[in-house]
Amino acid sequence: MTEFYAPVDPDELRRQRAKARELRASQWWKRRVSDGVCYYCRRRVGAKALTMDHLVPLGRGGTSVRGNVVAACKDCNTRKQSLLPVEWQEYLDRLIGDAPD
Repeated sequence: MTEFYAPVDPDELRRQRAKARELRASQWWKRRVSDGVCYYCRRRVGAKALTMDHLVPLGRGGTSVRGNVVAACKDCNTRKQSLLPVEWQEYLDRLIGDAPD
C-alpha cells in the first residue's frame, strides 16, 4: 500500500524545526528526559539516549509544541518514522500479539 502525505510547506517545516531546537534547550524538556524512560517502550535508556519525537510528525502537519513531543529512545523513534499515533499503536499491538507467552 502506498502512503500519500500532502506536502508540508518547506518554510513552515523550517520554522517548526527551529521551534523544536528551542524546545530541546528548555528546562521543560530537560525535566521531561531526566527520568531516562522512553515514552513508547518504557525502557530506561538514560536521559542522553532519548530523542525528541513528534507524535504527529512534522512532515504530516505536526507542530513543535509541548503536547506533540515525547522523549523516545533512538530505536523507537527510528521505527516509528512518520507514523501517526494510531498507526504506531497498531504496530505496537502487533508486536505484543506476536510476543511469546
